[in-house]
Amino acid sequence: MTGIAVVILNYNGEKLLPQFLPSVIRYSPHAQIIVADNGSSDRSLALLRTQFPTVSILELGENYGFCGGYNRALRQVKADYYVLLNSDVEVTENWLAPMASLLDDHPEIAAVQPKILSYRQRNLFEYAGAAGGFLDALGYPFCRGRVFDHVEEDCGQYDDERPVFWTSGACMMIRSEKYHQHDGFDEDFFAHMEEIDLCWKLNRSQSAVYYCGKSRVYHLGAGTLEYEHPRKTYLNFRNGLSLLFKHLDTAELFYKLPLRVALDWVAALVFLLKGQLRNFASVLRAHISFLGQTPQLLKKRRAILRAYPSYPRMNIRRGLIIMDYYLRRKKSFPV
Repeated sequence: MTGIAVVILNYNGEKLLPQFLPSVIRYSPHAQIIVADNGSSDRSLALLRTQFPTVSILELGENYGFCGGYNRALRQVKADYYVLLNSDVEVTENWLAPMASLLDDHPEIAAVQPKILSYRQRNLFEYAGAAGGFLDALGYPFCRGRVFDHVEEDCGQYDDERPVFWTSGACMMIRSEKYHQHDGFDEDFFAHMEEIDLCWKLNRSQSAVYYCGKSRVYHLGAGTLEYEHPRKTYLNFRNGLSLLFKHLDTAELFYKLPLRVALDWVAALVFLLKGQLRNFASVLRAHISFLGQTPQLLKKRRAILRAYPSYPRMNIRRGLIIMDYYLRRKKSFPV
C-alpha cells in the first residue's frame, strides 16, 4: 500500500481520543497515525503519551482552527496520501485500502471520501458528508444520504464508487501533492466549508473528487460545536458567501450572490421567529464579516480565475435544493 498518513486534528479531545483512537490504531496497521494538537488546554497530550505511545504527536502550540491547524500540520508530514480524520470518527476494518486503491489505479482522482454513517444511529447516514457531497445552483451543499437536516437509512443504496463535487472534511483521503498544490485549506474560513472550497479548486484543475462506498466509518458529529451553535451558524453563513464570491463565474456572480443573500435573510427571519436570537445575530455578523473580507476575497478570486478560468458543472445541481426540500417536500437523494 502506498505511503499513507492518517492525521487527526485535536483540540481539547481528552474524552474523544480514548473512545475513537483505538479503532484507528487497530485498523490502520500500515499507515502513519499522527495527532496534531491545536493548542489544547486539557490533558490530551499527556493522555496520548501515556496511553497511545505508538501515535506520533505534532504540537502546534495554539488553536489555528481546522484550516490553519491542518495546513501547519501537513507541512510537516511526508506521505503520498493524507487522510484527514476527525477525532470523533470510528473506523472499520479495511477502511483505508478501497480508497487508496482508487487513488492508486486512477491518477486523475485527487481526493476520496468513505461512506460516513452515524455513530449513534449506525443504520443512518451522518450529516457531515454521508455518501458524497454536491452543490445546487446557489451553492447550497447537500449529500447523497443527507439533504439539509434529513438523513437517509443506509440500505446499501450508496455502496458504489462515483464522482462527487466535494468530500467531507470529517474523513477524506487526498493526494499530498494536490493538497499542497492548492495551498491546502483557506485559513480565512477557519472552519466549515473549507473542504468544499478545496474541492472546488480540485474540480477547476480537472482533478476528480470521488466517493467510495466500499469504505465505511462512523462519525459522532458535532464533536466540537453543536449543529445549531451560533458560532457554527456564523461560520457557515459567512463561508457560504465567501465560497460563491471566490468561485462563481462573473456572469453568475451578479445574480446568484444577491439571491443567496436574500435567502440568508429568510433563514435569519426564521431564526428570529423561532426565538433563536443568537443565531439571528450570527447571520448579521456573518454578512458584516463577509463584506469586510471582500478586498482579500477579490484577490483570491482573481488568482483562481487566472489559474483555472472555468469549472465543470456535472456534479452541481441546476435547480435549488431549498425549493425541493421545503416546498416540494423532497428530502432524499436524488432530489
